Amino acid sequence: MKSRFAPLLLALCVIVGILIGTFYANHFSGNRLSIINTGSNKLNYLLQLIDNNYVDTVDMSSLVEDAMPQILSELDPHSSYISAADAQQVSEDLKGSFSGIGVQFVMEKDTVNVMSVIKGGPAEKVGILAGDRIITADTNNLVGMGSDEVMRHLKGEKNSKVKLGIRRHGTPETLFYTVVRGDIPVISIDASYMINNNTAYIRVKNFGEQTYAEMLVALAKLNVQGMENLIVDLRGNRGGYMHIAIQMVNEFLPKNRLIVYTEGRKSPREEFRSDGRGSFQRLPIVVLMDEGAASASEIFAGAIQDNDRGTIIGRRSFGKGLVQQQMNFRDGSVVRLTIARYYTPSGRCIQKPYEKGHGEEYENELLARYERGEFFSVDSIHQTGEEYKTTIGRTVYGGGGIMPDIFIPEDTTSVTSYYREALFTGLLRQFAFAYTDQNREKLNSFKTASQLEAFLRRQNLLEKFAQFGDQHSLKRRNLMLNKSRNLFERNIYGNIIYNCKTMEEYLEFINQDDPCVMKAVQILSDGLSVPQVADNNDSLDVKKEKPIAYYRGNGTPLSLIYIAACDKINISVENSLYQDS
Repeated sequence: MKSRFAPLLLALCVIVGILIGTFYANHFSGNRLSIINTGSNKLNYLLQLIDNNYVDTVDMSSLVEDAMPQILSELDPHSSYISAADAQQVSEDLKGSFSGIGVQFVMEKDTVNVMSVIKGGPAEKVGILAGDRIITADTNNLVGMGSDEVMRHLKGEKNSKVKLGIRRHGTPETLFYTVVRGDIPVISIDASYMINNNTAYIRVKNFGEQTYAEMLVALAKLNVQGMENLIVDLRGNRGGYMHIAIQMVNEFLPKNRLIVYTEGRKSPREEFRSDGRGSFQRLPIVVLMDEGAASASEIFAGAIQDNDRGTIIGRRSFGKGLVQQQMNFRDGSVVRLTIARYYTPSGRCIQKPYEKGHGEEYENELLARYERGEFFSVDSIHQTGEEYKTTIGRTVYGGGGIMPDIFIPEDTTSVTSYYREALFTGLLRQFAFAYTDQNREKLNSFKTASQLEAFLRRQNLLEKFAQFGDQHSLKRRNLMLNKSRNLFERNIYGNIIYNCKTMEEYLEFINQDDPCVMKAVQILSDGLSVPQVADNNDSLDVKKEKPIAYYRGNGTPLSLIYIAACDKINISVENSLYQDS
């Protein structure tokens, strides 16, 4: 009897197991398991149909490579696919070094022009100079190539050799140098200097593997030079590694302050807090931002703003609040998949709105801001996101970037159509490069950028540019030339300094009359960088029950304080900036 019922019992056990498995699969997978399997099978079947039956021969690998970005673009604007050919280049931007010859170059008239040679690098060791033109690499003619293709010929494995053909100004014959490629550092903090006796400035280009270490070295150097205040410039910084931004802002926050937290459908909430070990917890700080600052930059600025630790100056940031995880394929290609959103300490997600599959509109949103006048007037900025509160009760908004505490508009008072045409056609840069190339020996004789600037101001370069423009189809317009004089000179002098000197010296020149930097220096000099709650001793008789705060770090406050139904107000004002309020 037992042997008779054994098959029946076995069949019943299998059926029960299937039912239980189906129940749990549906319960925990949101009833999507069969859909995913069906979808993936359908996609595989489509590729098989094309491979087996399509009228022409199809490169299936190429077809898949083209399809991957399209599939990911239907999810969100920041999930992306990077081919194996591009993955190394993309990762190098955030790594601490790469292997190459050690030069910075620009493409001028289809030719590789060496802008600068990295000190101690492979190119300097063999005698390559700034101003040289690289025309060949081994047997490859570089003239007419695009920048990316040139990079592939100049970079290579460490200790590998490349023979370069060089044309040098004043030397008729081609020179040949064999360069042994080596490790070239990728610098992400490209400027750190003292603006005045007690205020320091650092510019963070991105958040790479070595950025935190670079920042510590820069701050240590500045501390020795007498740093009492700090300006951190994040303008144009598109982000990088989130954990690096967390490490960096941790240096400025007291213990147990929330820096950021992440959360997603499959990613439980994870909080990141300051550990209290930061060396600059009381250092007055101002952060500069603009529409080009995104991702990790916004994490840094959001932690400073929501914790009321310092002042944010500039324009509204980009608005990227999505977290990507990198997943590698065996062929070296990479998928960066959005797995969570990040939230600033007040709880706001600053991701700007997007529609799935409309990536072009998303990228053009900055142009829409410009056309609305948002770069020029704070009144053109409409905050539609949910309201949140900082630690002292100031209102901040989610959904659409980080709004600065002090808005600095883009100055257009001196802009003319003549200047715009000179700028956008590249003629200003071309003129500066040509002038540098013809006078490199003289220009290099000046030890400092300030000495070089003083020399340039005596050379009547604006007149020389007008003649240069006339020769290159830019009709001279004297009235516009005079109206935009300061812009022309700033651009021409800046480009020549950039061609001859370091990025730090270039930024030091540009920052002299930069409105954001000037405002930051003023706020720090006046000791007004930290938002504070109104003192209890202030005499306020306010019938409308609402927390009242004033912002000490804002000479031209954007966050207005509304006081309704007051019988008596007697507020002592500490700073003259508020006397007219």
